[in-house]
Amino acid sequence: MHTGKIAPVITLHTIGVRVYYEDTDAGGIVYYANYLRFFERARTDWLRAAGVSHQDMAQAEGVNLVVRDCAVQYLRPALLDDLLAIEVGLADPAADIGRASLRLTQRALLAERAGHTRPAPGTETVLATGVVRVACMERRSGRPVALPQRVMRLIKAGVPGQGSGYPPGSVQLQACPRSLQDGTAQQQ
Repeated sequence: MHTGKIAPVITLHTIGVRVYYEDTDAGGIVYYANYLRFFERARTDWLRAAGVSHQDMAQAEGVNLVVRDCAVQYLRPALLDDLLAIEVGLADPAADIGRASLRLTQRALLAERAGHTRPAPGTETVLATGVVRVACMERRSGRPVALPQRVMRLIKAGVPGQGSGYPPGSVQLQACPRSLQDGTAQQQ
């Protein structure tokens, strides 16, 4: 069973995702490809919370962030009506933040099983983990380019020891916050 201590990752952002009927297969279990959708939603929401809009990047800087590669491990099933906590984080900021790419560690945790109480903090069940590398691409040529300085500053501001955009201690090694609500995001 995958409960208990979760491998240390600097959690940058967490969103709540309720599992709807459309997210499941005929057995009422989340269809495997939907974890990629949940992870994408969390990454987009993290950037938005940091002050970065995909649309603004495309228009102002002429760049897009695209998925270069990803790997997902499915550990336990999520079920219809479950509340999931989808995390975006970094395993090693020095290696994960590149000149033209970001490698993000993502996790789907069971925040609340429908009809049950929430697990104690730090004992959430890890349902799926993923590593996603996004690359910065010039829109016109499709070639890799450096992340815009504005974007890099905002990203590094949320990483301990990399910047000062968030209050000291606000980014922690932790699992899903207990106060997570359905459909809301919480900056860590």
